[in-house]
Amino acid sequence: MNYQETLNWMFNQLPMYQQQGASAYKEDLTNSLFLSNYLGNPETDLKFIHVAGTNGKGSTSHLLASVLQEAGYKVGLYTSPHLKDFRERIKINGNEISEEFVCEFIDQHIDFLKANELSFFEMTVGLAFEYFKKEKVDIAIIEVGLGGRLDSTNIITPLISVITNIGKDHVQFLGNTLEAIANEKAGIIKNTIPVVIGEYNLETKPVFLAKANATRSEIFFASDTILDVYPSDLKGNYQISNKKTALQTLRILNTISGFEVTETAIKNGFLKVGINTGLQGRWQQLNSAPKTICDTAHNKHGLEQVLNQLEKEELDTLHFVFGVVNDKDLDEILPLFPKKAIYYFCKPNMPRGLDAKILKQKAMEFGLKGKVYNSVSEAYANARENASITDFIYIGGSTFVVAEIL
Repeated sequence: MNYQETLNWMFNQLPMYQQQGASAYKEDLTNSLFLSNYLGNPETDLKFIHVAGTNGKGSTSHLLASVLQEAGYKVGLYTSPHLKDFRERIKINGNEISEEFVCEFIDQHIDFLKANELSFFEMTVGLAFEYFKKEKVDIAIIEVGLGGRLDSTNIITPLISVITNIGKDHVQFLGNTLEAIANEKAGIIKNTIPVVIGEYNLETKPVFLAKANATRSEIFFASDTILDVYPSDLKGNYQISNKKTALQTLRILNTISGFEVTETAIKNGFLKVGINTGLQGRWQQLNSAPKTICDTAHNKHGLEQVLNQLEKEELDTLHFVFGVVNDKDLDEILPLFPKKAIYYFCKPNMPRGLDAKILKQKAMEFGLKGKVYNSVSEAYANARENASITDFIYIGGSTFVVAEIL
């Protein structure tokens, strides 16, 4: 199979949360461990930083990777989901895995993958670990896909575990209280391995302390210990917390034999995240007149942060290109959105995309007004046509809406 045929097989034949939602979720690590054993346990030859959290784990992972690249290390980076191309998920020093390696991995192991009905995410984790081992990376930054305790990435023993924050998302899998969700995320904390917590509250802190105590892991609360951070090319106000989390993690890494990260590397790494890693979609400016921003925030915790930043923008009229997936809790997120905006309702071009007519009908219950468009690109084109140079266009509601614009 060529690259596109290989991707089609991965996406369509096997469960993939990005496309299917809940039906693709596996509730144990059996398949991940089985695949790892079949591949010769590549993760045992690698050094990792493991990053979980409701929001910010992608930004934090990219911040860490950028700094470590500036420090001269060969850095693997595993993240999800991708925006445009599957290969964005697996990078070394900002360079995406080759199409050839993806095809060869699937072709070589397709009989095993079929016979054992491995999910899209399970096989992708195995692919990443195999690639990082073959390429002999010095360290790999691994972003959790969903949750932590039962996530396919949680077969590793990292140098440091990182949990950025806890908010209500994927409650059908992780629980409907902050304590329950924190418990699932805390599942990445391993025996005697230090853990960094980015943000906490009264509900989540006791969960983290109890888990760290049970595993005899030294615990660091970045929001308490880091008072100031360096500037970065990641411009969202919410990045302050992610930068603190990354900085605390790097300070711990400096105490581990074999690693040295200078202040110069940190400064340069923070300033060149986009250049070094290719990160997109985080308060990313696409145009200046009118100012146009896209952001992948999609749950209540993330949307609260970006909408709070929107309130501080100087603008005449806000134009909001807006689409979501069909399992989104609209009753929870729609009250957050500004009523004084023009909405351009659209459906992400994917099986889980929510019909724009349904979205508009629901949004009207919360005083949000606008028109329905046949696609994300059509919605954005109309927003650009209608907006004056002193207006503001925001594109978001879903990672997949942003992906179609980028």
